[in-house]
Formats: sequence, C-alpha cells, structure tokens
Amino acid sequence: MKKILLLQTGGTIAMHFGKDGVALAPERWSELIYREMPELSGIAELHSESLFYEDSSDINKTHWKQLCEVIYSYIDEFDGFVILHGTDTMAYTASALSFSFRNLSKPVILTGSQVPMSNIRSDARRNLVNAVELATYPIHEVAIFFNDHLFRGNRTTKMSIGDFDAFASPNFSSLAEVGINIKLSNEIFRNTNIETTCYPVFDDRLFTVRVHPNLPPSYLECINLKEVKVVLIEAFGIGNIPVKGSYGMIPFVEKCREAGCHVIINSQAAYDSVDLSKYKSGRMLQKRGAISAGDMTMEATITKTMNLLGLGLADDEFNTQFMNSLSGERSN
Repeated sequence: MKKILLLQTGGTIAMHFGKDGVALAPERWSELIYREMPELSGIAELHSESLFYEDSSDINKTHWKQLCEVIYSYIDEFDGFVILHGTDTMAYTASALSFSFRNLSKPVILTGSQVPMSNIRSDARRNLVNAVELATYPIHEVAIFFNDHLFRGNRTTKMSIGDFDAFASPNFSSLAEVGINIKLSNEIFRNTNIETTCYPVFDDRLFTVRVHPNLPPSYLECINLKEVKVVLIEAFGIGNIPVKGSYGMIPFVEKCREAGCHVIINSQAAYDSVDLSKYKSGRMLQKRGAISAGDMTMEATITKTMNLLGLGLADDEFNTQFMNSLSGERSN
C-alpha cells in the first residue's frame, strides 16, 4: 500500500460554523478526518502533519518555503503528498511549488473545499478521498484536485466563489477526470530517472498594475522603481494598453525600463494568449523591452517571476527563463 503524507495548512476545509460566523477549528478537523473518513485507510497508508492553520488570504512566501522544505525532506519516504489548503490562494501556492521543485518525482496534490468538512453538505469528503487516491498514481507534478477534476497547478485559477466547481484551467486540459473510473491525461509529467531538486526562493519586489479605461498614468508615479524589480501589467485582450493622449502608458513603461525594471504583459482575459506582435500598442511595448506572459495565468506569472527574482538571475537569463516553460506553465 502506498504511503501518503497529508499536510494541513488551514482553509475552509478546517473551519466550522459558529455563532461568530466561519472560523478555523484545527482541533475539530483532526477529530473529523479520523472519525468520519475511515475509508481513507483503505486507499493508502496515511500519515498527517499540521504545518500551520491559516485562512489562505494570509498565505505568503514563508508558507510556500515551509511547504517545499517539508515535502523535500520527505521526498524519499512517501509515495505522494496531499496538501489541504484554502481556495482563495490555492492556485498561487500550487504555482509557487511547481516552480520551486525541478524534476518532481512524486505527486503533490492540493485540495480543499467550498464548505467546511463539519457541514453536512460539504464537498470536503469527495475532494479529499479523490486527492488521496490520485496521490497514489504516477503523477509527477504539482496539481490541484477539485470537483472531479485534476488540474496542473500552475495552469489553474479560481473561477467561482460559491460553486463546488471552483477552479478551471483555461488554456490547458485537465490532467485527470474522476467519475466511475479515473481517466488520466497523456499530458501528465512522469519522471523516474532524474533527481528532484528544490529552490523555494521568492523575491517579492514585484508590482502589478491592472489597466482600465481612464487610468491616469500620474497615479503610477507613487511606485518606487528603485525598489521594484518587475512591473507586471494586466493589459486588455491580447496585450493592449492605452497609447494615445493623456492616458497613454508608454512613457510609464519607458520610465520602468530606464530604472532597470522588467516589464511583463499579461492579459485580463483568462483564455488564450498574449501576443505583442499583433497590434500597434503591443509592438510599441515590445520595442521598449516588455515581454509577454503568453498564456500563463496571473497566479503562475506572479509566482514564476518571484521565483526567478529569488534565484538572482542576470536580466538576460531572467528573460530567457521567463519566456521558456519550466514546469508546463506556458505553451509559447
């Protein structure tokens, strides 16, 4: 029987409804999982460890580092890992872990729930049982399991606040579908011969600007470009920004580049890919040294950028690594 390590980090799955609303209840979670889900022992030899109990809104790079280090320390001892995590930043954590590990040789699957496990209509049992079972399969990457779908972690984004079908993978097909049978995709990474390495380093000197009509560029003067190393622009559509008149943003981009900041262009649209060569504004960005995030999610773009900054790469190498697919996060 496969050995699976279950890591608890908090989130809705570990909460309960009380008189003051929904709150974290780690002691109740520990009791529930062993009392209410004995079927898990029939799937795998399950071991659990509580790393921290956080609402996922409070998750940051220190938690990502802790998760990576714990998994890496147990990489030879267990056959797979399941992380229980809040849904709000689950895609960020999955993406961050996917860039920290290179040549991952074991499945690392994040899951959680939209309703606390203590609630009778919770989706927690279904998600957890399936995540544990999938962690026994040869899936050598970081993934998210939710509502009968297994998604590549760095291709996933949260799409719904209230539906059980909370996550989607806009530009990449699911890794597995769970029904009566489990159907695995041929796109799953399978690594058996290369040693796994881990680099859980993240530099948060990144600032994100979401473009909208009538955004005065003067509002962006407050960004300290002496401290920021990357400005990530959430552009319209295929990578367009305003370029005319008082709302034109090209002078701001030029200022960023003169200060030595990388400028990365992602899209506010979840589906398809940024292409800076297609329209005038994109070509103007390209000419000034901006680079495209392709079809990456915002979560992947942000965490990949932080990881590459943390590695202390020279500018040219940063650009090369960013434009390449390191762990299946982009198609182009």
